[in-house]
Parts: sequence; structure tokens; C-alpha cells
Amino acid sequence: MSSKAFKQPASLRALSIGFMAFWLLLAAFPFLWTLWGSFKVELDFFSKADWTDALTGARTVAEKGTAFTGAGYEGAWVQEEFWRSVINTSIVCFCVVVTSLTIGTLGGYALSRSTYRYTFWLLIIALIFRAMPPITLVSGYLLPFFAWNLWGVLPTTIIVLVAINQPFTLWMLHSFFQKIPKELDESAKVDGCSQFQAFRHVIIPVMWPGVVTTGLFSFLLAYNDFAVTSMLLSKDNQTMVPKIASFLGTTQTEGNVMFAVASVVSATAPLFVLVMVFQRQIVSGLTAGAVKG
Repeated sequence: MSSKAFKQPASLRALSIGFMAFWLLLAAFPFLWTLWGSFKVELDFFSKADWTDALTGARTVAEKGTAFTGAGYEGAWVQEEFWRSVINTSIVCFCVVVTSLTIGTLGGYALSRSTYRYTFWLLIIALIFRAMPPITLVSGYLLPFFAWNLWGVLPTTIIVLVAINQPFTLWMLHSFFQKIPKELDESAKVDGCSQFQAFRHVIIPVMWPGVVTTGLFSFLLAYNDFAVTSMLLSKDNQTMVPKIASFLGTTQTEGNVMFAVASVVSATAPLFVLVMVFQRQIVSGLTAGAVKG
């Protein structure tokens, strides 16, 4: 059959390109607008008199002598020591991802190869636990943490985030393992591998895109969490999201909105880089179920 039969009409191709361009603009605009506004003063970016002040930077020029200023970043990172929250977030994310993937890969592989009926019920219980709002689970941890003087530190928050995230990790990795033929395990055993050696040297290399995809979702859970971290961490150990919220102030205390705007840009930019670096592994992991090796 001629390739012309599969060629899109010019009008449909133009419509598709136009829709994609519109969608990208719509999705990217909030971040680009926030990025632009982070270099302005508050009276410009949140001007009620004329929204074009955010573009021209009239008050920014009047106050700082230039249309752009890094005062928001300096205030957040230096004055308010936002870098401490970045370090705390990095520690929490690293520990949550490593722990969740370790337990999830071992548990998911074991459940995918199990022939017992209780496997299904374990997964259902895990799903019910994951469906519960995290805030309802956190309340159960508060009393023992206060009683044992463990409230406010990073390890307790890591434990709770792993507990909340583990059912999702287990389900996702279990589904990936089920798509890998059991013949691969049997072939490895014929070649002299033990069960764990087959898992490590044969299954995991095949599963790597799925592991990366699951790890990224685990990372995003810990990175973007607010409910758990705001309740379980003290002011000195805050991660980025609660720290950004504290810049906004409360009804009793005045905040600095531009510190929050600059911090939002600082916290969002690494996510774009992360997705761009691992985009191939993410796509491979999400489509792994379509092909059996």
C-alpha cells in the first residue's frame, strides 16, 4: 500500500500542531509567568492598578534602579536560609526513594511469582491503605512520636512517607513484574542461578525502566508533600514546600510574597530537568506492559 494513504491531510496536520502549541503554551505559562515575576518587586508583580506593571517593572525600576532584581532570591536563599530546606528535601527524597524501591522491588517480585491466594488480598489491603487520605494516617503517628520525643526530625517523616508511598510502589512494580515471562527465571535457574541471583542479574535489568518510573513517582510524592511534612517537621527541619508556605505568612504575621515566588521557581526548575533527563526511561517504563520479552 502506498505511503500516501497514511499521509495526514495538511489541514489536520496544521490543526494538530496548533493544538500542541496551544497546549504547551497553556501548560508552560504559569511557570514562565512566575519566573518572570520572581525578578520583580511585589508592587509590580501583584499590581492591582495596572497588570502591565508586571511586564514593565515600573516600581522595580523606581526601587532598584533596574527592571529586574534578584532581591527575592537573595531574601529567600540568604536571609531566610532556604538552602537548608533544599538539603532537608534532598535527604528525605533520597531516603524515601531508596527505601520504597528496595521494599517494592523485592515485595513486588515475590508477589508476582507467588501462587498463593493471599497474594491478591495483600494487594487489595495495600490499595485500600493507599486510597486513604494521608492526613488521616498522620494523626495516628502523632501520639507515639510526641510520647517518644521523636516529633520534628527527618527520620520520622521519612518513615511515614515510606509507609504512605509503599502500597503504590508495590502495586506498580508488581504489575511490571507480571509482564516479565516466568521463563526468564526458569532459564536463569537452569544456568545455575539461585532465585535471588535470577532476580538480580536477569529480571532487574529487564525491569530497569519500570524501576526508574516508579522511583520518579516516589520522588515526586516526597518532593511535593505538604500535609505530612508540615505536621511532622519542626520549623528548623522544614522541607521546601512547608518553607514556601511559611513565606506567605498568616493572618497574625506578615509574610514576604516575593520570597515565596522566588522559592517556587527554585523548587520547580529541578523537576523540569529531572523529567528531561529521565524522559526515555519514563516512557519505556509506562509502556513496558505493552511488550513481553
